[in-house]
Amino acid sequence: MPLPAKAFQHWLHVVAPTASTADICRISGIKRTTLAQQLVRGKVAETTLVSISRALHLSPLAELASFDTFAELAGQPRPPTAAELVSQIATMDLLRAVISRSSPAFGGFGDDGSSFTPALGPAPHATSVRNWVDSIDDGELRHRVSAATGVAPQNYSAQLTANRLSPELAVATARAAGVGFTGGLVATGLITEFEAGWPPAARQAALDALTDGELTALAGERLQSLGKTLRRQEHEHEQTKKIWENLG
Repeated sequence: MPLPAKAFQHWLHVVAPTASTADICRISGIKRTTLAQQLVRGKVAETTLVSISRALHLSPLAELASFDTFAELAGQPRPPTAAELVSQIATMDLLRAVISRSSPAFGGFGDDGSSFTPALGPAPHATSVRNWVDSIDDGELRHRVSAATGVAPQNYSAQLTANRLSPELAVATARAAGVGFTGGLVATGLITEFEAGWPPAARQAALDALTDGELTALAGERLQSLGKTLRRQEHEHEQTKKIWENLG
């Protein structure tokens, strides 16, 4: 849920009492028309607050927590689980790790760690939201989130397929799963790993802790999911092509 405009304006007056709207937009990179439209509608996007917080060198997580909707974010962040950390590693990075660990006879380096493997790409990645939810799902998570938020299961699934989730729904998902709140906010791209308080190289450490069998199985699951997505896209492309052909 976007932030109430009145509460946002009060917050802005507290953190930047002498700055004008033009000043705020200039240092945060937000268009004046964008901010004005949000204020007129009475709803300010969470991304707007995050951008302004960064520009003012404030913690986006702490500033979000100052609003009632995100009050649960206050205090010391609960660290992500190993599964959550691994979920924020892109599929191609997992495949590189598999190759790196494999025997030189199979084209790998026989490396137990990560010295020969390129650095991990930043989070979030192309399937980070769905991967995050899958990593904390006990099989009933989607139903619990739907019951708690009123969001229909099919609408929730549609957001995951599109690799997006509103910040409020990400927090609700973490709450329903019994995990820390930062995982979903990082997966959705609202805040960075650093802003979430994750230890440096936490994702790499979680990757290195996987056994060869665990890593290979996970990479296989990701490839299978990627294959389904590509086949669906190909099918949709063919359907669109036929429609245009029929239209002449």
